[in-house]
This record gives sequence, structure tokens and C-alpha cells, in this order.
Amino acid sequence: MILDHLVYATPDLDATAAELERLLGVRPAEGGRHPGFGTRNRLVGLGGRSYLEIVGPDPEQEDPAGPRPFGIDGLRAAGLAGWALAVEGIDAVTARAREQGYDPGDPQDMSRRTPSGELLSWRLTPPDRAGHGRLVPFLIDWGSTRHPADGLPVVELVSVSAVHPDPEAVRRDLAAVGTRLDLAEGRRPTLTVVLSGRHGPVTLT
Repeated sequence: MILDHLVYATPDLDATAAELERLLGVRPAEGGRHPGFGTRNRLVGLGGRSYLEIVGPDPEQEDPAGPRPFGIDGLRAAGLAGWALAVEGIDAVTARAREQGYDPGDPQDMSRRTPSGELLSWRLTPPDRAGHGRLVPFLIDWGSTRHPADGLPVVELVSVSAVHPDPEAVRRDLAAVGTRLDLAEGRRPTLTVVLSGRHGPVTLT
């Protein structure tokens, strides 16, 4: 199981994408819209089948029936809002995690269309259920669909780390979904990512 993507949520997608382009030296690619959720995204590859998702409100959609995901409606600035772990057989992985004491939630069917009109479909556990301040990843299974990291502009992912008041509790739940994270003790749950940018390291929190 590997990192599928990091989620960087923002109240203003265009402004955040422009700022990341300035810092990283690559233009985030148009991802697509999430019908019914009121969001759209842009993407930057991190090498292999991993990428950074920049997600924000879609002004061309009507307001969704419920809150936008990743707390977007309440954001005043961009920030990391979680990460996704790529799995195969998401139902079996979810069942094993529950047997080990961690419940990632029931997998859901999702889809979006790319700017070219291609339909991408996947299944994922609810991101809002991700534990310990979203330091535990939600799970995503792309099945037979084309992976969105294919053909993206790429930057180097230098590191992913986190702090939490109870690192051991986080490690137990990370192990339940089959992964690990560089963790240290800290006052509040915080995920930190370092990317290699045009003028040096770029830190996202």
C-alpha cells in the first residue's frame, strides 16, 4: 500500500494554484469537477502513482446540499486536509482494519469527469472519518480506471511527517490500515509535507 495523494484544501482554488505554480515551478493540471459536492481540483504529480490534489469550491456548481468536503466552507487559508492510501480490494482492507480496532468507514462510490470529458471512477472510505485529526489516511481504490497521476507535471516529494499528542495511538491505527508515518509528539495534530520547489524546499502544513 502506497501514498495515493495528499489533499491541499483551499477557499480559492485559482489563487492557491497560482501560488503553488510560483513556488514549485510547474503549473498544476486541471483535474475536474465533483458533481454534487460543489468542488473542483487541480493536480501535481509526486512521482509514480502519487500526486498532490488542490481542491476548492467550484463557482460553476450550485451550492451542495451539505457541507463541502475537507472543511472547505470554513477555510480562510489553504492547508493540508489529509491524505489517501492506495489499496486494492478496499472492502477486504476495511474489514481487516476493523478487526484490528480501527473503523475507516464504509467505502463509497465516487466519480468525476476530466476537462477532456473522460469519466474517472473510484471507491473510497469517507475522508471526514479519517482518525486522529486526519493523520490516518482514508483509503482509495481506483479499480480498473486510469490513475489521475498519469501525465501530470511532477515535483519531488521530499518528506511527509506529522505530530500528535499521542503518537502511539496514531501508530496503532496506521498499522491497522497497513501503513506508517514519521510521527513525533506535539501539542496538536499537524501533517507537514516538504516538496522540492523552484527555489528550494516548499513546506505545506
